[in-house]
Amino acid sequence: MPESLTRRQQEVLSFIEDCINSTGYPPTLREIGQAMNIKSTNGVNDHLKALARKGYLRRGTMKSRALIPTSVSQMVDVPLLGAVPAGVPVEAIEDHHRGDNLRMDPQLVGDSRSVFALEVEGDSMIEDGIYDGDYVFVAKGVQAHRGDTVVARIDGEATVKRFYPEKSKDRIRFQPANSQMEPIYVSASDARPTEIEGVVVGVYRKIR
Repeated sequence: MPESLTRRQQEVLSFIEDCINSTGYPPTLREIGQAMNIKSTNGVNDHLKALARKGYLRRGTMKSRALIPTSVSQMVDVPLLGAVPAGVPVEAIEDHHRGDNLRMDPQLVGDSRSVFALEVEGDSMIEDGIYDGDYVFVAKGVQAHRGDTVVARIDGEATVKRFYPEKSKDRIRFQPANSQMEPIYVSASDARPTEIEGVVVGVYRKIR
């Protein structure tokens, strides 16, 4: 069981947690000192060392803003670029959400620098647990392999499907995860512009 905190240590810890929750990053030593009316950075450091020793704070580096309470996961912002149909590809990825972000635990999205989010519309992927209104995390610049769930753009229209290249028939099968729906085939002879926007690496669902 972690050691108990003094009143002052609890105040410092609460201030760090509040800063992370409101701004997304920890405060500097100077900001802690100003907020807590501690006149020297050495005085601030004494409290931080005690919090780390008692197991309430991680200090991975000595850089500014490197204070992470053990009760707080360092969140990342994943850009929400729009909506994508999970059905027949009816229109290109919309951008009416452009500029919004989803704040996520980095363990759920991996390298967030290469990941964006799209809201799912439709029910073609329900047997894979992807439902209308869910958000999919899509890794761009990743090689799609057979069976991966991808966001594909066909003739400028986007869809979420499983990716199955069929070399013997010189075509790609985009397979829905819904037994009531038919796959989409794209053959080289069709001359239909087809592009893989990215590979789906995660799904997020809000519980309403």
